[in-house]
Amino acid sequence: MIINSDINILGSLADWNLISIFGGIGSNEPVSADHHSFTAIKTSKSVKRFKNAIENNFLRFDTDEIESLFDSLLTIKGIDSDTQLFLFWVLSQNNELIKYLNSTVFFPAFYSGRVSIRIDDVIASLFELKETEPQLKSWSNSTLTITASKYLTLLKKFDLLEGTLKKTIKNKFLSDEMFLVFVFWVCQFKEPSNVLKSEWLKYGFMEVSTFIERVVLKKYTQFYTITYNGDILRIEPSIPYHQLIESIHESRA
Repeated sequence: MIINSDINILGSLADWNLISIFGGIGSNEPVSADHHSFTAIKTSKSVKRFKNAIENNFLRFDTDEIESLFDSLLTIKGIDSDTQLFLFWVLSQNNELIKYLNSTVFFPAFYSGRVSIRIDDVIASLFELKETEPQLKSWSNSTLTITASKYLTLLKKFDLLEGTLKKTIKNKFLSDEMFLVFVFWVCQFKEPSNVLKSEWLKYGFMEVSTFIERVVLKKYTQFYTITYNGDILRIEPSIPYHQLIESIHESRA
């Protein structure tokens, strides 16, 4: 596992528009050397630290298809609750510590119906990981506590938690648009023979049975082809990834 302290940096990121700026979304112009022209962050040192964390966690893509979907989402919608959800998926793919904490803390709580997540839950998971991961052995208890706090802050920024002292889990329901984006996302990381085996299904915030019920609906199948025999589910996108968002909007007209 590759572990770094990017969680702590991103948990302090107040200006999420920097993701679009550093990603060159909606502009072919190079980023200005004067950071005051595009952000209220005071020092160039801080901007550089955020830039490195953003590039490592939000601007790396496993496939050209995912990158083109990312570009179209941010170009058309900007930073909103939908694109924040997509950014959560991208971050989880790029940051192994985030993905570990999602799997050991957030999703077990979400799918078990728990109301809230405590910082102690995250700290306990980090201490358990520290026992087996050499990169964490040099982290002090205070660093682990800060990381746990910043992880919960990030989940709140992604609109997955709410509250200040007590972090309450928010119910999530994917809109039609984001459900289609999610299907296209899963298709890039699916098990070759069966989508139902994908580790990403839990990131749709619904039970597998609910995912199946939605994915076979006729209103969605103009965007992909599907075969399902009760045990094996295969999905193939019917349109290019970079055209998905535009095609969804056109279908509503």
